[in-house]
Amino acid sequence: MSKKIGILGGTFNPPHIGHLIIANEVLHALRLDEVRFMPNATPPHKQKDEQVTTAQRLKMLQLAIRGIPNMTVETIEIERGGTSYTIDTMEMLMEREPESSFYFIIGGDQVEYLPKWHRIDELVQKVQFVGVPRPNTSIVTAYPISTLTIPQIDVSSTLIRNRLMNGLTTKYLIPDRVNDFIQKEKLYEI
Repeated sequence: MSKKIGILGGTFNPPHIGHLIIANEVLHALRLDEVRFMPNATPPHKQKDEQVTTAQRLKMLQLAIRGIPNMTVETIEIERGGTSYTIDTMEMLMEREPESSFYFIIGGDQVEYLPKWHRIDELVQKVQFVGVPRPNTSIVTAYPISTLTIPQIDVSSTLIRNRLMNGLTTKYLIPDRVNDFIQKEKLYEI
């Protein structure tokens, strides 16, 4: 029997309530078997943050989804290392799990960026893209993607990092377990 698996990629530096809302909404709307959060090793479009290690990002993500049914962490990009191109990762996942159907979940910011994705024309033939709105972005594109309307919250990892660096509250923006880990590890301090 074919499994329907959602993939939500990102740096998750740190993971926040917006990530959880997106995953939960897509999981239920598309009746997926699971959503996998897939932290990347080195994203091709972002500068590497030397302050937070890959192991720390992975731990925060594991803490964020602990106890949430049908949500897991996919470590394939971290294990492979190097620059993470979605086409390469999805080909590896499809080879590893040929019986599964994959749904690649992206926010409006990434929908707008799709024309710049590596080998995008091949990628959209291999996986179903699911676009969800984010504040101040558009989910309109010429590429064949499914779109879902979900509750939006104007929160980003950048906002969280800035709040933490300035000693401001992140209550309800990140799970308490993630916040506790950040404090213990002294992450995002100036």
